[in-house]
Amino acid sequence: MDFTFTEEQQAATEAAQAVFSGVAPDAVPSPALVPGAVAEDIDRSLWAGLAAGDLLSLTLAPEHGGAGLDLVALCLVLRESAKVLARVPLLETCAVAMAVQRYGDHELAAELLPPIGRGDLVLTVGANGRTGHDPAELAVTARPEDGVGGSGSGSGSGRNNNSGASWVLDGVQSAVPWAQAADWIAVPAHAGDGRAVLALIRRDDDGVTIAEQVSTNGELFGEVRLDAVRVESRRLIDAADAWEWLRSVLTTGTCALALGLGEAVLAMTSQYTGKREQFGFPVATFQAVAMQAADRYIDLRAMEVTLWQAAWRIAVGGAGALPPAGDVAVAKIWASDGVRRVVQTAQHLHGGFGADTDYPLHRFHAWAKQIELSLGPAAAHEEALGDLLAAHPLG
Repeated sequence: MDFTFTEEQQAATEAAQAVFSGVAPDAVPSPALVPGAVAEDIDRSLWAGLAAGDLLSLTLAPEHGGAGLDLVALCLVLRESAKVLARVPLLETCAVAMAVQRYGDHELAAELLPPIGRGDLVLTVGANGRTGHDPAELAVTARPEDGVGGSGSGSGSGRNNNSGASWVLDGVQSAVPWAQAADWIAVPAHAGDGRAVLALIRRDDDGVTIAEQVSTNGELFGEVRLDAVRVESRRLIDAADAWEWLRSVLTTGTCALALGLGEAVLAMTSQYTGKREQFGFPVATFQAVAMQAADRYIDLRAMEVTLWQAAWRIAVGGAGALPPAGDVAVAKIWASDGVRRVVQTAQHLHGGFGADTDYPLHRFHAWAKQIELSLGPAAAHEEALGDLLAAHPLG
């Protein structure tokens, strides 16, 4: 078995490192220093740099101007972005683009995907529902305007297979990342027969209103309210597993962000404890300090191996005793608990410097908490994993 990355995936990592090398975490706006949102827009110069480095088109097919790489390559880039707290909707835009490419209308894909790769369009997705505690697809209803629903067959092509009717959306999606900066928003919804569909709306569509919300890390999010928003059929994806697939991609990408942030924080802690002296010795040489750092290193390695397992299962559909949702659940368990433990230990080992707003660790702490909240509690993922094990007995 070969666990090394391909040359193309390694090249994507190197390209990402080159683009993100110009981003200083010290310069990232701090939620502790700015009342309300830290900024009104994404980092547009960095977004342009990602487009110039062909990183926004990484997972797009060659016919859409992309490199045709998979989720593993995207996670490698996301890992690097988290190390510098990159303020861009890289995960959301690429994940939605991948879903459109995989399940969407061919004409819509030809219209949206090339501009996305060039950095001309920003996409986001409402994945938190009304409160963040209920399935996102239950927060919005979708009904055909003429009362005739799509087939919802999820047939072999995986492509849109609904009728020509327009659809009407009503409901609320809360905490939509960078909603005010996005040109298109992917909204999961439930149709009359209970199936989940995925609609693509424009920010300026009639009936769309966005109320300002501020995330834990100080970024501007939005409460997207839909009041009889009409969406033409080609902008609605009703393939049976489209939303579930997109949600798995978003979750796995968030685990990649947790890994990258945790690695940056542990490296920062290593540098600090290697220089900070007590009783004439660097505190890194003290057994209690070394053991705590070693425990967090183990956390990161577990986060890493479970991340790549989940990304690989989604990318290639590899066979396994459990469906890919089981691997995603395991990755979430480690990422949710792991990123919290890494940052808490870093704060402890930094002493007072960890809370000093002149030192970048407090920014990483806020971003780690945002990631942890996005993933949800590990106990919930353990329960989901238990349900999968009960439904798919091993052996």
